[in-house]
Amino acid sequence: MLVIVAPGQGAQTPGFLQPWLEDRTFRSRFEWLSTVAGLDLVHYGTEADADAIRDTRIAQPLLVATGLVAALELFPHPADAFAQVGAVAGHSVGELTAAAGARVITAEQAMVLVRERGNAMAEAAATTPTGMTAVLGGDRDEVLAALASHGLTAANDNGPGQIVAAGTTEQLAALAAAPPAKARLMPLSVAGAFHTEHMEPAVGHLGALARSVSTHDPRTALISNRDGQVVHDGQEVLRRLVGQIASPVRWDLCLDTMADLGVTGILEMPPAGTLTGIAKRALKGVDTFALKTPDQLDDARAFCAKHGEYSHMDSSPTWRMVVSPNKGTFHLSSEAVELDVLPAGATIGDVASTRDRTRVVATHGGQIVEWLVEDGDLVSPGQPLVRLHPEGAN
Repeated sequence: MLVIVAPGQGAQTPGFLQPWLEDRTFRSRFEWLSTVAGLDLVHYGTEADADAIRDTRIAQPLLVATGLVAALELFPHPADAFAQVGAVAGHSVGELTAAAGARVITAEQAMVLVRERGNAMAEAAATTPTGMTAVLGGDRDEVLAALASHGLTAANDNGPGQIVAAGTTEQLAALAAAPPAKARLMPLSVAGAFHTEHMEPAVGHLGALARSVSTHDPRTALISNRDGQVVHDGQEVLRRLVGQIASPVRWDLCLDTMADLGVTGILEMPPAGTLTGIAKRALKGVDTFALKTPDQLDDARAFCAKHGEYSHMDSSPTWRMVVSPNKGTFHLSSEAVELDVLPAGATIGDVASTRDRTRVVATHGGQIVEWLVEDGDLVSPGQPLVRLHPEGAN
């Protein structure tokens, strides 16, 4: 099974876009998204130095535009992607790339949202001196305890041996003075404490804009970086895109979900390398492909063909499916089993995992066509639970 992932801030390097822009079609599409964002992203991807593209107001639109246009190069006929891609996920701002790739929002909507996201996060970061530090190695529990003792947030949990601490400069200095045993600290060159409470003002700004954004349900499984759950409701994806600005990125849980789905290949969109590197350490035996330059496209397509399989979450105009958010045991609601029509927002049951129990809701409602699982069945992330016909929904 093929998973396509999109990187977050820090993946960009000076001049990384140059070889891609030699293709006239890529350049034309990229210039269009640059125009939508109101930024000269061609300049920033080719001529700007590291300091310029480190600015979150530049880095975020640059990454999203690159990922979206590169996806069209990888799949010249976009519908072909859904015959191969089993799931998508994005790290931090990369989740906007993933959401647009899964057709939850349009590329243009993604560019407006990412522009406003970057601006709002930069403004929030300017109010208090904050930062982020990568904590490499050490015992996980000891690392988390050390962060908590200093009032820091584990803003990114990237899997074994890599947690990113975020907070005020004073809190980070205290951590540096007393680091966890057997851990190495690496201060990150970022503008602020992203994915923490310090970004709450940005959440409010983006949330106000998001109220005017129309969405569609994902065309393939979308793994949320908030908790690793598969989300199949477009409005819920949008809510999570807004909320994740001030919430930790749980990439470790995304990796767990990929394993639960039976992933065999992970392809990272450009500028690639960070997420495939993490996957190599965390998911032994899973093939990875870091798409960095256009001369790799033929090999990338062969990689997709090797690992791809048709997504059962592809949308249909005549029926909808409610799917499992995670791996676990499905418990059918006694009320739902007696109904022929599920009202919008009805709870159909829950999925119990080793971590927690997650309520499953039929967001849109509809006429029950068939139950696809029974009470007590083991289910996987994104597995269809019930098929609904939209007629009859309240």
